Amino acid sequence: MGIAIQGSKLAVACIDEIQLFSKEEQLRVSKKSELTEFDTIYLHRATYHTGILDLHDLEFGEGMIWGVNTLFSCLAVYDINFSFRPKWKPSFITSLIPEDNCHLNGMAMQNDLPKYVTSLSKDDSKQGWIKNKLKTGVLMEVPSGEIILEGLSMPHSPRLFQDNLYVLESGNGNLIKVSPNEKKSEVIFNFNCFIRGLSFFKNYALIGKSKIRETSRDFDNLDVKVNSTNAGLIFFDMNEKKVIGEINYESDIEEIFDVQILENTENPVIITSQLEKVNDIITFPGNAFWKNEK
Repeated sequence: MGIAIQGSKLAVACIDEIQLFSKEEQLRVSKKSELTEFDTIYLHRATYHTGILDLHDLEFGEGMIWGVNTLFSCLAVYDINFSFRPKWKPSFITSLIPEDNCHLNGMAMQNDLPKYVTSLSKDDSKQGWIKNKLKTGVLMEVPSGEIILEGLSMPHSPRLFQDNLYVLESGNGNLIKVSPNEKKSEVIFNFNCFIRGLSFFKNYALIGKSKIRETSRDFDNLDVKVNSTNAGLIFFDMNEKKVIGEINYESDIEEIFDVQILENTENPVIITSQLEKVNDIITFPGNAFWKNEK
């Protein structure tokens, strides 16, 4: 689900854990190795076992990892001591229980702390967000909990870019720009498909899109369903306000939640703890050793 990048660090929210990786700058790879084709290598460093929390947006803060704990309707930090440490919840959530009441999902960071969050409703009952999800979404300020916008259509991926706040409305395919002080928004573009995941680079936005299956119960009544036949990536020019390219996945990948950009990288690889070759690589400050190096 969530992906976080800070310097050489990479964190990925998985079904029951957060996996952490580091980019190895010093590693010299043997010409006989299949790793020679990659210009960036991420090595597995640690795993925080969280249990199944339905983690969504994930970000590095100062000395800690923040993430949206959707199952418990709160923001939390993660370390080796607990499944999670709760830090904030919306005021309409009365207690921390594993019921996914409002489907808290998105988080925008400012100065290493959460600043804005999105949820699909203000409900405080078990999976209450499902009842009328197309027009009950809210955008909130943290830590005050003040509601900036409501009546949104399945909001996701709040992001700060060039001092402006942007949010995706997955239910209607809109990218909106928000004025928090005025509690107003304007539609920048309608992509007419189910969009989640937003990242910026220079004057461009990278947006993820997902396929809505015919058998999907959660998304069966969305207007954008008819055009949501592929998962993929949309490349959008923020200055010209137009789509400049797309990548569509014809098979295997059906849903995308988060997208991030690895700068100055063309062909990266992640070496997880499940791959035997991770045991051949030993690193410490200023040094890297690979057993098969010739």
